Amino acid sequence: MGVHEGRGTLARAMKDLMLRWQDTRSQWNDAQAKRFEEERLLNIEHDLRAAVGAMDSMAVLLAQVRRDCE
Repeated sequence: MGVHEGRGTLARAMKDLMLRWQDTRSQWNDAQAKRFEEERLLNIEHDLRAAVGAMDSMAVLLAQVRRDCE
């Protein structure tokens, strides 16, 4: 799997997680849900966004390496 495919897979998983959380949150709406969202999901979302950004940077670098090696 290349960087672009991995990035796509990760981005889709993040979108699916957040959609499922929205569905869950509509039925689970108490202090524990808020705490779970703040302590777990927001950290996961932040980390996934950072990973996607790093993968974008890696794709640019790999493309440059390929051009330089031709």
